[in-house]
Amino acid sequence: MANILFIDGENFKKKIKDVLISEKITNEKDEIDWTKFNFKGLFDQILQGIDVDRRIFYFAKINKHKATPEKSELLIQKTRNLKTYLESEGQGFEVTMAGNVRGYPTEKIVQDKMTLSFGKKEVIVFKEKGVDVKIAVDMVSMSCDDSLNTAILASSDSDLQPAIKEVGRRNKICIYVGFENSQNKGIAYTANRTILIRNSEVLNNYQRPLI
Repeated sequence: MANILFIDGENFKKKIKDVLISEKITNEKDEIDWTKFNFKGLFDQILQGIDVDRRIFYFAKINKHKATPEKSELLIQKTRNLKTYLESEGQGFEVTMAGNVRGYPTEKIVQDKMTLSFGKKEVIVFKEKGVDVKIAVDMVSMSCDDSLNTAILASSDSDLQPAIKEVGRRNKICIYVGFENSQNKGIAYTANRTILIRNSEVLNNYQRPLI
């Protein structure tokens, strides 16, 4: 039986960016080049003493949206670049594409710079669907066929709590990997053990862009 690291890619990236924002390394509008972040180094650091047999990143497949073809293509290319980076010899992760990222029209309140009046503008918001379901299915199915001993879950998505409970019901271990400044207390309570990533550990593995 194996010890397997399950990583919710977008959820995990968001938490890292939250740390970088809180440490004033970047801001909400900045784009981060994720191929400059040492994911392997971070997990090696926080999982010392745990033999990890497989390390799996989960991402959703991005679909082109007819209203924003250029932005869609840019997001697709960034995902491809990150997948190649994570699967490289230096990082050594598996990457599973599950679910979809789709664009949804929504209204946004905007202010006219000339008149200072407010109005509504339709924008496309991209939302990820299905990744948490795939992680849950994999955790439970591997527990059922006894190929899993320990699930190390790097996600703070509360929707995964039922899967964590099922893994425990089948006498398997679940370790929750969260962040010190934003841990999910529900998942921490449900899991057998919690490992919290410190801000300093995130910063140690981020290569800041040259100015």
